[in-house]
Amino acid sequence: MKTALKTIVTMIALTSSAFAASGAESEANGILVYLFLGLGALIIAFQLLPGLTLFASMIKGLFSAKSDETTH
Repeated sequence: MKTALKTIVTMIALTSSAFAASGAESEANGILVYLFLGLGALIIAFQLLPGLTLFASMIKGLFSAKSDETTH
């Protein structure tokens, strides 16, 4: 059991450098990053138009003259 444990610890110690960073990092973004950001921009743009319409309607309702109609 002790030899198996020593073997496992030795293997982990020897192979741990294989998991280290290679230093060759990519500075450029891929096309998927730009597609993801573009999708996010489209979502925001398409939600902005109904939001502005609703806001304009709310402002119009606040500052318009009150009607004389009564509801029963």
